[in-house]
Amino acid sequence: MRAVALLFLCSLSGLAQEFEVATLKVSPPPAQDLIQINLGTAVHGRLTLTNASLSDCLRYAYGLVSDRQLQGPDWITSKAIRFDIVAQAQNDTDEAQLRVMLRRLLAERLDVITHTEKRVMSYLALTLSKGGSKLVNVPSDTVAPNSILKGRVHGKAMPLQRLAVGLSRFEKDIVVDETGLRGKYEIDLEWTPEDSKEPGEKPDLFTAVQQQLGLRLEKRKGPLDVIIVERAGKVPKSN
Repeated sequence: MRAVALLFLCSLSGLAQEFEVATLKVSPPPAQDLIQINLGTAVHGRLTLTNASLSDCLRYAYGLVSDRQLQGPDWITSKAIRFDIVAQAQNDTDEAQLRVMLRRLLAERLDVITHTEKRVMSYLALTLSKGGSKLVNVPSDTVAPNSILKGRVHGKAMPLQRLAVGLSRFEKDIVVDETGLRGKYEIDLEWTPEDSKEPGEKPDLFTAVQQQLGLRLEKRKGPLDVIIVERAGKVPKSN
């Protein structure tokens, strides 16, 4: 009887890992050929991805920081095929659960089938400096806009995994958060990009991360998750 009860509870837990309501639609063509991409937002159980490629959606769903951790049809990164997703779960659903729910939603609406492989890759590990972090922690339910631009990252409530995603977009190497720090932080980081045509007053990224955030970027090589897309559709099933 105890085993049956535990099995029943596990089944209920599995059923709970679904959005209460969710829409997944093809994004309308952007005006003037401008593509607006966000990295996904999760606030009070509400997940939003706007004008996102399938690779953007999968990166969020699996917590990946770079397209180099994805392998599949060329179209999944195409600017011509974008999606808008708005999905609501219970207010207290954490982001890790939302990621799992998004995987299921993509499987249901776009017939996405994937598998995961470990591959040895070079990357930059984001770690704590010897002097310790200079970051200011904010409450986990804080909602504030984050700005990620080439040469500057500014946020009032940014998880470090999101910082790693942003830096991976500007660096030749993948950036992986290995600080062990969880939660959200105030981040104000400015640097001179390596490919800048003019010398800047600001330090290079490695120096800026250490001086301004109390973190370090260390070159490493090791196994990282790579998601292999076996199948995916371009047209969502009805919501």
